[in-house]
Amino acid sequence: MASLYSLCCVLFLALAIVASYVSPAVSTSRRGFERRNEVEDGFRVMLKHVDSGKNLTKWEQIQRGIKRGQRRLQRLSVMFSTAISSSSVVKAPVAAGNGEFLMYLSIGTPPKSYSAVMDTGSDLVWTQCKPCSQCFKQSTPIFDPKLSSTFSKLSCSSHLCVALPKPTCGDRCEYVYSYGDYSSTQGVMATETFTFGKVSVPNIGFGCGEENDGEGFSQGAGLVGLGRGPLSLVSQLKEPNTLLMGSIASVNRTLGAIKTTPLIHNALQPSFYYLSLQGITVGRTRLPFNESTFAFQDDGSGGLIIDSGTTITYLEESVFNVLSERFIKQMKLPVDNSGSTGLELCFILPSDTSKVKVPKLIFHFDGADLDLPGENYVIADSNMGLICLAMGRSNGISILGNIQQQNMLVLHDLKKKTLSFVQTQCHKL
Repeated sequence: MASLYSLCCVLFLALAIVASYVSPAVSTSRRGFERRNEVEDGFRVMLKHVDSGKNLTKWEQIQRGIKRGQRRLQRLSVMFSTAISSSSVVKAPVAAGNGEFLMYLSIGTPPKSYSAVMDTGSDLVWTQCKPCSQCFKQSTPIFDPKLSSTFSKLSCSSHLCVALPKPTCGDRCEYVYSYGDYSSTQGVMATETFTFGKVSVPNIGFGCGEENDGEGFSQGAGLVGLGRGPLSLVSQLKEPNTLLMGSIASVNRTLGAIKTTPLIHNALQPSFYYLSLQGITVGRTRLPFNESTFAFQDDGSGGLIIDSGTTITYLEESVFNVLSERFIKQMKLPVDNSGSTGLELCFILPSDTSKVKVPKLIFHFDGADLDLPGENYVIADSNMGLICLAMGRSNGISILGNIQQQNMLVLHDLKKKTLSFVQTQCHKL
């Protein structure tokens, strides 16, 4: 059993992605990089949570994250229904979209600073561009290609144009990229120099959006897709690089053993980072469910993804129900049925919280057990007098959310097709 202690409402997330395979359409020469030594070790990208600085209470932050997570689940449902009805089996023209973190970067020469939504559930990198016939409001000036000396439109024969779900070709490669909530961006595909901190990377393929519409985009000037498909930022990095987001992610600054599990490929949804979840233990009890519960279905649904853009973890309904029953039995506290928090399972705290114990929670992945610390799956508030499980139920897909990843170094190795994690004090890195 894990003792209950004060839970930090600030999410620290260290996410590293190792990208070392080549996108043929992108010519990234060694001479194009500034500060070569930094690139060999990886380059940093600073992140900011989308609700940072909004003077919200802990519960308000959680509730806003839950609402965004529920909308994301709805988008995924649309994705699966679109994929199975599409004439193209692999290239479903809908992506998850939006996220929980903003990435800071610069575009063009001379570089202009922007923030963009970071999304590990989609691929396309894009920003709003002039001339803009339909653009949402953003805090920075809209990118003007005419003011950059390194802007270049992509040809219709380029690899990235071919990789688009539905490209349109005339005298330029045009794209339409839709997200599951029916928001979209469309414009022209181009290459440009992107700067991350003090490191500049030339010839990054991106969408120069001239018509953009949808909720959530206005948090930044566009979106940076970090999925596994060829259009994503990490797929375009030709040199073997490590993209470090948040604090410097180093396995030499960790608190425990590194655990590694394979990344699973879903042919119908190739952009997501799927993991093989084989079991869950609550306290000393392993939940009785069949491994096929998380298997892929014929329509591409099923499975479990690890996702930075979803706040809490969502589990297949049958598994969540069993997990809830075990928690109720082992917590030995009255269940709160008020629904005031937006979370599905909450308990009423006693006046003396020092005696409250929460059961251990372990996710058993293929070759790796993720033994979560208490603050990564329960949220307590003495003012409200409640303690809640930071999880929910889903149908069609399960998601390991970012609360479960907090104070973890999470390494996505695209070459080895593995994911590694280790407990880390991210704010001290």
